[in-house]
Amino acid sequence: MKSEFLIAITQLAAEKNLPREVVIKTVEAALVSAYKKDSGLQGNISVRIDPDKGTVHVYQHRTVVEEVTDPATEISLEEAKALKPSAGIGDVIVREVTPPGAGRIAAQTARQVVLQKLREAERERVFEEFSGREGEVVSGVIQRMESRQVIVDLGRTEGILPASEQVRTEHYRPGQRMKFYLLEVQRTPKGPQIVLSRSHKNLVKRLLELEVPEVARGIVEIKGVAREPGQRSKVAVAARQPGVDPVGACVGLRGLRIQNVVQELGGERIDIIEWDKDPARFVSNALSPAQVSKVIVRHDINTAVVVVPDKQLSLAIGKEGQNARLAAKLTGWRIDIKPESVWEKAVATPKEEEEEERPLQPWEEVIEKEEVLEAAPEEEAPQPVEAPVAPSPEETPARPIIRFAEEVLGKARRQVEKEEIKAKRGKKGRRPRLDEEEEELEDWEEL
Repeated sequence: MKSEFLIAITQLAAEKNLPREVVIKTVEAALVSAYKKDSGLQGNISVRIDPDKGTVHVYQHRTVVEEVTDPATEISLEEAKALKPSAGIGDVIVREVTPPGAGRIAAQTARQVVLQKLREAERERVFEEFSGREGEVVSGVIQRMESRQVIVDLGRTEGILPASEQVRTEHYRPGQRMKFYLLEVQRTPKGPQIVLSRSHKNLVKRLLELEVPEVARGIVEIKGVAREPGQRSKVAVAARQPGVDPVGACVGLRGLRIQNVVQELGGERIDIIEWDKDPARFVSNALSPAQVSKVIVRHDINTAVVVVPDKQLSLAIGKEGQNARLAAKLTGWRIDIKPESVWEKAVATPKEEEEEERPLQPWEEVIEKEEVLEAAPEEEAPQPVEAPVAPSPEETPARPIIRFAEEVLGKARRQVEKEEIKAKRGKKGRRPRLDEEEEELEDWEEL
């Protein structure tokens, strides 16, 4: 029949979800300090628990030396031969020194030490379990909010979702079950600290592996992921086997597979595009759903010039440049998007014929006419005849008119303003001018 001590160890192993052998070794290590404290045993002490009967045995280890300096750890050759005839210098003599009432001492003294050792063993086991799962998706239930962090119950332990790894568009509520990306496992004095993420781009990749069997088996490979958490993601996929449609495999029948991923990410849009080894085709696919007319790749500056129809320009750029930005992240190329109209003008060869003259503005035509008049040679004025009596105004010869630049420009501008006034009032269908306006118009004409 098993002892109560062994039954308690078995129950403790079941509660902590630890192997029974680990719990027994932890209890043995804890009992060593307990016996040293209560029984006065010194030196190298070891404890062994019989896994079948549950009995406790205490052993003392001493080294055989010629001259004893520490009786707790050393033994003379004569004493060693009395215990073991074949003993020699340097051998270790093991002797059982189990004190009376070993079970009572173990129950009273080693309780706290045993629990501490078990906690350490459990933490170590949790650390080893989760450290090997970094980069995977784990499921958990949101437990509570502490400051800006979210505490997630992962079953055997708790994880932390920092504010930097949260999605701004998501709202976290206690009791909500979600999937998280296991970002990192750290050792701390209080045990392993598990850092989770909801904004990492690999979360989309792992969710696709869970939903798409072809991706999990390696038939379809995910070449890259570009993500803006909570808004939109682009995933480049390629088939490793001929005859497999990578985009169709990820989307699924009627979009069922991709919809499951979208729902898990809170409605985030996901574009599945086909990867191509040709950079021009890859860039063209990455700008989906926009249609691309031409792609010119410049390897020297790592830039791809993309020509799109004028109607597709806004679609290619996306809202606030999101589509072009995600395509650049996914492909690794700088993308310069140009409409066809601008591109045709930029690449058009200049004609040898003379350029057509730009039509002159009305005020420019007036100025040109005035300049022509000024450039015409003036007739020589007749020399006045000296006479004692001044000639009458009628007999006075006409003098050439001298025009200044300010006068020419002012007249031209006034002429244009007058024509504009007439045109505006004619279009609006106003009533005829008043007497004052007619007089003012006559003044303009005189000028």
